[in-house]
Amino acid sequence: MSSREFVVLGTASQVPTRHRNHNGYLLRWDGEGILFDPGEGTQRQMLRAGVAAHDLNRICVTHFHGDHSLGLAGVIQRINLDRVPHPVTAHYPASGQHFFERLRYATAYRETVRLTEAPVAQDGVLAETSAYRLEARRLSHPVESFGYRLVEPDGRRMLPEQLRARGITGPDVGRLQRDGVLGDVTLSDVSELRRGQRVAFVMDTRLCDGVRELADGCDLLVIESTFLDEDVRLAEDHGHLTAGQAATVARESGVRHLVLTHFSQRYTDPGEFERQARAAGFEGELTVAADLMRVAVPKRQ
Repeated sequence: MSSREFVVLGTASQVPTRHRNHNGYLLRWDGEGILFDPGEGTQRQMLRAGVAAHDLNRICVTHFHGDHSLGLAGVIQRINLDRVPHPVTAHYPASGQHFFERLRYATAYRETVRLTEAPVAQDGVLAETSAYRLEARRLSHPVESFGYRLVEPDGRRMLPEQLRARGITGPDVGRLQRDGVLGDVTLSDVSELRRGQRVAFVMDTRLCDGVRELADGCDLLVIESTFLDEDVRLAEDHGHLTAGQAATVARESGVRHLVLTHFSQRYTDPGEFERQARAAGFEGELTVAADLMRVAVPKRQ
């Protein structure tokens, strides 16, 4: 199993179906887990997907419509019931603070875990660790909504032929990586830039600058495509994207792997989302999400 993968827990939009649960998504990232938009039924979907409460380090809510947040109450209580041994941080639109509090304390339970509330009020960096930087951008929806983007720090890729040419082997390679210089050889002499991986999560929104900023240069873009292109007026009126719009953003942004999700119950043929995305000119890897699917983050180029 990849140490960096995206686990799809639910793919429905406002109304769940027999085959699609309400939203819910987990990004596994080198031992950490970020849960996005836990809709109703997320706790059960976690069980079916082999995701434990102990896997969760962050919860990111894009907005407070029920299909993206009604599962918060159960997930938070499960974190406490299972006595998760590490702190958990929750990010969500600051304007929905009262909704978060109502969900957090929807019923009586014993709090055993430190849950840090970190509301989002504006675009910017939410958290920075040695493994990633978590960013948010405002989207365009009838209620305040933010998308999220995880960016790995850039690193260096060692060039074996350059190391051999300079006679650097064994432990000396590690010393050069650590110190940046070995004798008269610098790290840049024997390595090249390795761009960090980028993953974005874009839910309910019309086309806007925030969508494009989140998608820019992503290795993996998970994005809503609630409607098909023939219903573009409905999409605009309700603050959503079509399959063609999502794919166009991915194409123009240089996305490597596009994951479409959040489908209206009015459509019965998932293949039509793929056909319209391809018709929009996206040529990269494409996944039409299904519940309990696992999608590996593409390997570094």
